[in-house]
Amino acid sequence: MLYPRLQPGTMAPPGQRLPGFEDLIMPFQLHLRKRFAARFIGGKNDGYESIVAPYKRRLFSDLHGDVLEIGPGGGANLAYYPRHIRWVGVEPNPFMHKYLRAEAGRLGLQPELRSGVAERLDVPDDSVDALVGTLVLCSVSDQQAALREVLRVLKPGGRYLFVEHVAAARGTRLRRLQNWIRPLWQFVGDGCQPNRDTGAVIEQAGFSSVRYERFSVAVTIAGPHIAGLAVK
Repeated sequence: MLYPRLQPGTMAPPGQRLPGFEDLIMPFQLHLRKRFAARFIGGKNDGYESIVAPYKRRLFSDLHGDVLEIGPGGGANLAYYPRHIRWVGVEPNPFMHKYLRAEAGRLGLQPELRSGVAERLDVPDDSVDALVGTLVLCSVSDQQAALREVLRVLKPGGRYLFVEHVAAARGTRLRRLQNWIRPLWQFVGDGCQPNRDTGAVIEQAGFSSVRYERFSVAVTIAGPHIAGLAVK
């Protein structure tokens, strides 16, 4: 049962209050939003993947050792990984898990998949060789906190590999459109905000080096992208 049933005449314990309408409707909205997002974006998007595939191949081809992926979604990156790595995924949307496990089964993999959020990773300090995040920083609640966690869990010299859609240039029509549509986009996209200047945030996070390239995909609101790596 998702929510408690209140019996007629129920009284709150001393010093506490009974759940109000807002306490029930907000979790319900979140539940619906996450379920909708999983059905909408959980499956593989072949058109999008055909555009980002060259960037992912270059970034992921030489991965080795312990690799942590934050927000793996439906497992779109699994096919790019070398088979000898030790992979762990941390996915905050529980409705995505079945899509990832299905993709892993198709590839003959047995992934270690955990629930959690990028801002609070249940992973020891200095413990992973690489951390992967694709289309993640658009939807985390706190980008700076998520990147602090990335730096914390990476080994010295470890690499953060990313592909993210980002805000259009300031003053452009697309940037104004991104700003205008953000509330609706955020709701239907499981927290995704199309107007985040993610590249600048990564540059200012404290990595020893950051490099990335810009490209575009044929998605009007989320067309501008960056792909690159940052070294702890």
